[in-house]
Order: sequence, then C-alpha cells, then structure tokens
Amino acid sequence: MTRVAAVGDIHLGPDSAGMLRPAFDTLGDCADLLLLAGDLTRHGTRGEARVVAAEVAGLPVPVVAVLGNHDYQSGEEEAVTEELCAAGVHVLEGGGVLLDLDGARVGIAGTKGFCGGFAGRSGSEFGEPEMKAFIRYTRSCAEGLGRALGGLGTSGSTLRIALTHYSPVPDTLAGEPSEIFPFLGSYLLAEAMDAEGADLAVHGHAHRGTEHGMTGGGIPVRNVAMPVIGRAFAVYHLTPHLRPTVAGSAAGSG
Repeated sequence: MTRVAAVGDIHLGPDSAGMLRPAFDTLGDCADLLLLAGDLTRHGTRGEARVVAAEVAGLPVPVVAVLGNHDYQSGEEEAVTEELCAAGVHVLEGGGVLLDLDGARVGIAGTKGFCGGFAGRSGSEFGEPEMKAFIRYTRSCAEGLGRALGGLGTSGSTLRIALTHYSPVPDTLAGEPSEIFPFLGSYLLAEAMDAEGADLAVHGHAHRGTEHGMTGGGIPVRNVAMPVIGRAFAVYHLTPHLRPTVAGSAAGSG
C-alpha cells in the first residue's frame, strides 16, 4: 500500500513563510510522497517560489508538483520551476517521474492542463484563430499528459497517478458557479487519463468544488485544493489493482 499526500492552491507569499512546514514535517509518519497540484504561489514570482521551496526542501518524502495559473501570472514560470527544482521538487509539464518507494513503484504524470469545458458544453477548434489556439493549447496539455502516462509503463505492480491543476471532470467542480465550469478544466484531460489508464487523478484550482469525482472510465479523481480539503494535505491509500480510499490527514493550516 502506498500513502499519497496531496494539496493544491496553497498560494504562498512572503508573509506565509513557515505556515505549512510544521505539518509537512509530519509527512514521514503518514505518507510516502507529496503531490502539489498547482497554484503554489500568489503571483508567480521567483520570491514567492522561494517561500514554497523552503516549505518543502529536505522533507522526508519525495515531492512532485505541477504549476497552476497563479504560478504563470508574472511570466516567471521558468523561475518558479527553477526554485522548486533547486529544492528537490520534481516539477512536471507533459512529463512523468517513476519513484521507488520502499519497493513500491509509483509513476506520476503531470501537466498544468487548461480550460475548455466538458462533454456537451465545451469549446472547439472552430472559428477565430484565438479560439482555435485556446482549445489547441488544452489539447496539447492533454496529449502531453497521455504520453507521460503511457511512458510510465503498464506493469500491474506500478501505481500510476495523473497530476494536474485544472480539473478533468465536472464532478469535483460541484459548488462552483456552473457558468465558470469551462474555465476550470477540460474533458480532454479525462480522455487522456482514460485512454492510458491511471489509479488516481489529483487536481486543484476549484476552491469551491468537491473533493471526490470519477472519470468516465472509472478513474477516481480528487480535488485537493486547500480550501476544499480544509487542511495542509489529504492522504490517500493506493494498492495495485484497487481504487484509493481517503485515509485521513495530518493536522495543519487550512
């Protein structure tokens, strides 16, 4: 059994230095890895990224992250990535990482993802160049995620996790105004997950959403935005060939 801790939308800035570190320091007792589902900073600056890096540097478990829309705000996403990588974080965008966790192989494929909406209420690559580019970007993110999942292998002993910022399903958006669903995620992400297979999908972004959902292909989806889970991180237990269940969490700032 592998214990997966996850949180997104922590939105750290200079005044929040040290806020999450006490909870993160307990990860060695309750989890085997930590996933960060984007929106790690407020405005996507290098300085804010250094705060995040300090929160996760030297933790007793591996840390894997994707960026979110806030992490792109200042056009410094490369600097944000550099700071996180310098702290030992695996930052994914259309790529994957395989981890050996006490003999258990866990593969994480990640992308920020993007918008577009869900089946029956989604944008398409039609009309103005701007609209085509909008959806093509989302499709590109989804295709990168699919390739990354496929690259993790298909061995039944390898657990595979899809990590995104934007949601792959509308289920976990329940509680958000329906008018903004198209700006909170895209069905293309779920299609990529279902095509390649995964044991768990984790995302953030939807602060007023719901924790639990599922893709059409039966992959459990968890919205781990901190305002949703209400704590420093949630922990999920994964076993090969079995679906995850929520297994509790560490106390922390929420």
